Amino acid sequence: MRLILGLGNPGREYLGTRHNVGFEVIDELAKRLGWVSGAEDFDRRARNSFDALTFDGIVQTSTGSERVLLMKPTTFMNLSGRSASAAMAFHKLSPADLLVVLDDLALPCGKIRLRPAGSDGGHNGLKDIARALGTMDYPRLRLGIDPPPERIPGRDYVLGRFTEEQRKLLSPALARATGAIMTWIESGLNEAMNRFNVSE
Repeated sequence: MRLILGLGNPGREYLGTRHNVGFEVIDELAKRLGWVSGAEDFDRRARNSFDALTFDGIVQTSTGSERVLLMKPTTFMNLSGRSASAAMAFHKLSPADLLVVLDDLALPCGKIRLRPAGSDGGHNGLKDIARALGTMDYPRLRLGIDPPPERIPGRDYVLGRFTEEQRKLLSPALARATGAIMTWIESGLNEAMNRFNVSE
């Protein structure tokens, strides 16, 4: 089983904000898999479990099939570890079975980066997941949202919405992110990194 956990904040006031790009990837992936028609459909049809909106199903691969669980925590960002640890304990998953999808201030908007482990980079969601799991060694997929402009605090920037120009860059990035996740499910992390961690 594979667990894909998108990071974000719950509530309509956070829809479309930079900090919620992890939720957008989950919505896009569920749509690509044919499980839902879009974000509202996901939220309406998802189950409430593990302090998260969850959707699961079987994904057919070239070598058979894989059960996949998609999660959007209903806690706020700094409590994301609660959902991750609860789902992993229930399903008896290892950190290698988890993929966390999140925003990254250090990457240009539209860029994606897949890594097997790493630091939290100051991201509160990753910090709490590391605290809950007791390790930083789990895969993560980062989507660039650009650094904040001068004199705008990072917290205000991530809770703001994408500009029109950023949104144009983000749309193809969401497609690449879902492609990277599908490759991870089917062929493993190394293959996904080799195919998607490239300069565009």
